[in-house]
Amino acid sequence: MCGITGLFSLTNKNPNRAWLENATQKLQFRGPDNQAVYTDENIGLGHARLSIIDTSSAAHQPFWDISSNYCIIFNGEIFNYQKLKKELAENGIEFRTTSDTEVLLYLFILFGKKCLDKLNGFFAFAIYNKQENSVFIARDRFGVKPLYYAQTDDFLFFGSEMKAICEYPISKEMDMDSVAQYFQLNYIPPPHSIFRYVKKLQPGHCLEIKAKKIAIDKWYNLPYLPGSNGASTLSYPQQCAQLESLLEDAVRLRLIADVPLGAFLSGGIDSSVIVALAKRHTPNLNTFSIGFQDEGYFDETPYANLVAKHFDTNHTVFKLRNDDLLQSLQSLLDYSDEPFADSSALLVNILSKETRKHVTVALSGDGGDELFAGYNKHYGEFKMREGKWDAKVLSSLLPLWKFLPKSRNGKWGNKIRQFQRFAESMNASPADRYWNLATFLSENEVEKLLNNFEVSNEQNIRKSLFTSHMSASGTLNDSLFADVNLVLPGDMLTKVDSMSMLNSLEVRTPFLDYRVVEFAFSLPVESKINNTLKKRIVQDTFRNILPSELYNRPKKGFEVPLLPWFKKELKSLISDDLLSDSFIRQQGFFNPIYIQKTLQKLYSNNPGDTHALVWALIVFQHWYKKNIL
Repeated sequence: MCGITGLFSLTNKNPNRAWLENATQKLQFRGPDNQAVYTDENIGLGHARLSIIDTSSAAHQPFWDISSNYCIIFNGEIFNYQKLKKELAENGIEFRTTSDTEVLLYLFILFGKKCLDKLNGFFAFAIYNKQENSVFIARDRFGVKPLYYAQTDDFLFFGSEMKAICEYPISKEMDMDSVAQYFQLNYIPPPHSIFRYVKKLQPGHCLEIKAKKIAIDKWYNLPYLPGSNGASTLSYPQQCAQLESLLEDAVRLRLIADVPLGAFLSGGIDSSVIVALAKRHTPNLNTFSIGFQDEGYFDETPYANLVAKHFDTNHTVFKLRNDDLLQSLQSLLDYSDEPFADSSALLVNILSKETRKHVTVALSGDGGDELFAGYNKHYGEFKMREGKWDAKVLSSLLPLWKFLPKSRNGKWGNKIRQFQRFAESMNASPADRYWNLATFLSENEVEKLLNNFEVSNEQNIRKSLFTSHMSASGTLNDSLFADVNLVLPGDMLTKVDSMSMLNSLEVRTPFLDYRVVEFAFSLPVESKINNTLKKRIVQDTFRNILPSELYNRPKKGFEVPLLPWFKKELKSLISDDLLSDSFIRQQGFFNPIYIQKTLQKLYSNNPGDTHALVWALIVFQHWYKKNIL
């Protein structure tokens, strides 16, 4: 796990080494073990290393092949590198290191772009061919590892983080359509960023510079036909056996490391499954959980403790007080490259920080919900598509849900909030319904929030990137396909990557082994969800090895108790600083009347989802003050 950055001259201008050195330095948290740069007449490559496999200096990057013609900078891990190394050795390749970096470089030398199909891992890398004066850049299938780029008249710049890109001479003009999407989704999905001229290389894409011309291509397509109900011919028991086999092998591969390793354990099904499978291959497994001392409703550590005891792991629990979360707030806001308002990033930050004191690599259960229908929105979509009577009843009670008080900070207030969102989406098209359930603010509300902004056709184009495949004749699999393309790279994986890298911790996600993902999309909807069970196949497959108590508990997200903060510890920051009427009017970016009404609702007895908008505003305002003012 590392950070990469580089630049390539598209004209006759030579790269400025100081730009490259500064950009590489900005990646120090991603790679605290070594930083190095290489420059030539029209190329610059920088690398910051977190040593995981072959920790010796021989594996430092930028790394050259034996001929000194090919050079690689690489962020990520190739989990099947040992098998690939044997294949290369049979082709006469002699290795100088035991790293996966050298394996990847020689795979590219021998197979070119087609080497990507052989890789099982997560990655963003760049390979320079000195003789051809060309550069090849690629990002993994599902966007676990990030890659930003920006093109000017003279250069192409790229890097693992926006803060590295910003060390180069680029335009920092804000993209207002990205701002609008941010306030809808709480994040900015690829390929766009907060800056108009900085893009994200999309998952499963590659970028090549030859003859000083840039070409972007999609190298991976998830084998799924929109509207289909899966192509699997296996019986349900056979499907369960196949899932267990694939996922266990995915875990086994991700246990390879030359540094201490452990696993996150939330007490939910997904992380518990990963721990159960890892324990088969690692007798002394370290596990880590996080919980709340001051907010019992959000605390799930009793379930994590139960799983840890069941599998006899070396378990560590971090019990947080509200003060601990507040103390992590500043580091999170300062580290954020662009506005990102998934508040659970606060928890991932602390969990990563505490876990890093014990290990350098951690396994997580991320991806299970998106692949196997684990969210309430999936249950709602299933009910609506099936025309179930309870969905119709909930929809008919919309006036009641609107009237009753709603809040994420209590069981019933949260239920009522969910019922209202469900009822409001019932009669929409599948594409609009998906978008409504994925967003926090409607387009109409965004227009009210932002001064001098109108929803343009560009918004519809961006939305259609993720919803155009949906139709009334389709299935719930269409929604899961959208989650893999939108929610995973835009929100979940961005959160885990940025917060783990802030703490120099590598996080590995077995559920996102491409074999597991492709298997998931071969399954019919009924294998994933039915009237009584979400994530059905995951729960059934591992029912006999997990504690039974996990099957009789409500699902809670990895959520942060924001509302109590906003009414106490953060009230002054909100009212007197970031969202003060004087600053809002001076800034001229937001509608001050809308902001005032939002704060009034926040402090009322019926806050609804207002705290989510206020958190998004806090994050944006901090970013704005740091980067724009």
